[in-house]
Amino acid sequence: MTPRKNAHPGEILAKLMNEAELSANALARELGVPPNRISSIVNGSRGLTADTALRLARYFKTTPEYWMDLRNNYELAQARAESAKEYAEIKPGRLEAAE
Repeated sequence: MTPRKNAHPGEILAKLMNEAELSANALARELGVPPNRISSIVNGSRGLTADTALRLARYFKTTPEYWMDLRNNYELAQARAESAKEYAEIKPGRLEAAE
């Protein structure tokens, strides 16, 4: 599945659950987590933790990095959109960090 650019991880999770005909309660039971964790991620009111990424990766045969990348890309896009002007006002320093 190719995610929509900067989609909340819950959007992707909801699609996978729909394809697998899984409810939030059923997936939560499979993952060993409280049902409200899954439903909150799906409705976008909760972010994804490393623990949940590991569980989802195991269940859906993906990688934890896939889920964490979704989270990171989403959060960076949100921060850029919300504070672009503020970030633009920061003067670059003299040193460059090595990548």
